[in-house]
Amino acid sequence: MLPRYLTVKGTGEHEIIIQKSRFIAHIARTETETEAQNFIQDIKKKHWNATHNCSAYLIGENDQIQKANDDGEPSGTAGVPILEVLKKKQLKDTAVVITRYFGGIKLGAGGLIRAYGKATSDGISAVGVVERKLMRIMHAKADYTWLGKLENELRSSTFTLKEILYLDRVELLTYVEEGQTESFSEWITELTNGQAEISQGEQLYLEEEK
Repeated sequence: MLPRYLTVKGTGEHEIIIQKSRFIAHIARTETETEAQNFIQDIKKKHWNATHNCSAYLIGENDQIQKANDDGEPSGTAGVPILEVLKKKQLKDTAVVITRYFGGIKLGAGGLIRAYGKATSDGISAVGVVERKLMRIMHAKADYTWLGKLENELRSSTFTLKEILYLDRVELLTYVEEGQTESFSEWITELTNGQAEISQGEQLYLEEEK
């Protein structure tokens, strides 16, 4: 699992007009090729009467799956420019469909490449980008006499306190980036003079808007 990566915030759309043609960008986070293909088919059904529904997607930790489709536009003028924007923005697990309703003015190859690139870029900006960081939930159990000090120290640290469980002993759950768990444990041990019981919990991604 990647320690951190960029992807789109969610699903959305954004429309621009270029030389009387409507370009509607549909953006989605898709973690498998099946999800990406289903998303593309859904848009094609919704905009069945459009002139073109061009698409591209990038899937996998190492961008193992990359597909681009011109859907009737001249070869290399639509799908590839969409894919290039995804690569340039370093996005992962993202699918894009650009729906075009032709407005009567031909754009030429260069114009098409710019139009599909701009529609993609503007669409991604409208939907938003997040950075996903791989975190580990760390558990620190201690006597209640340590609660005030631990809570204060955690809240003023770079770590994010998830929740406090008030059990027979107090338990503080904290999000810690993978790779920092050892230093976190040492820090808590030092704060409590070795009186805290520290253990590792689940691993998950936390999202932060860029």
